[in-house]
Amino acid sequence: MTSASPKGISILLVDDHPIVRQGYRRVLESQRDFQVVAEAEDAASAYNAFKALSPDVVVMDISMPGASGLEAIRNIRARGGRARILVFSMHSEASLVKAAFNAGAGGYVTKSSEPAVLIRAIRSVAHGERAMSDDIAQVLALESLAPSGSALDQLAEREIEILRQIAAGATNEEVAQNLNLSLKTVQNYHYMIKVKTGLKTDAQLVRLATQCGLTES
Repeated sequence: MTSASPKGISILLVDDHPIVRQGYRRVLESQRDFQVVAEAEDAASAYNAFKALSPDVVVMDISMPGASGLEAIRNIRARGGRARILVFSMHSEASLVKAAFNAGAGGYVTKSSEPAVLIRAIRSVAHGERAMSDDIAQVLALESLAPSGSALDQLAEREIEILRQIAAGATNEEVAQNLNLSLKTVQNYHYMIKVKTGLKTDAQLVRLATQCGLTES
């Protein structure tokens, strides 16, 4: 993946809501040097579009049916180690933001931000720079000053993704299918999530996920 070409910045827009994609596509293409070359509605189609088109920047939502944006970031970065990904999400919880950056995102902007913030962030990420909206920067700053971190800090990105799916009601079998993992592997992850968080039941895991913003609001 190279830096943005002189002809402009090519963008893959990933969000599971067609109306949302349509609105943001208009915003982005109002910039003369932006071109939305593809849209995707889930992690699998995002990966396939990236593989086919190698866009300069992927603008990625986190919350999607099945595998989330975290999993899409992991897969895209595994294929293109220099892929440039900007998370654009309604969620601003520190645990999710850190998981997104750990998975390989280059920036994180909330959907409550002004369009100009998104546009600036895309330009920054396209040039290999880190970008955050002001609210995300504040969340991370406050979290760094907290006397103790979230229980999610003990989990790897894949474990956070599995916890998110369990909290959404997915069975181990469904998680395995969504993430192309064996059932035994998911069961092992499920067990280790409980060990690392010190929780005993799935109901407690759901409460934790809800408190940390992993579930849909």
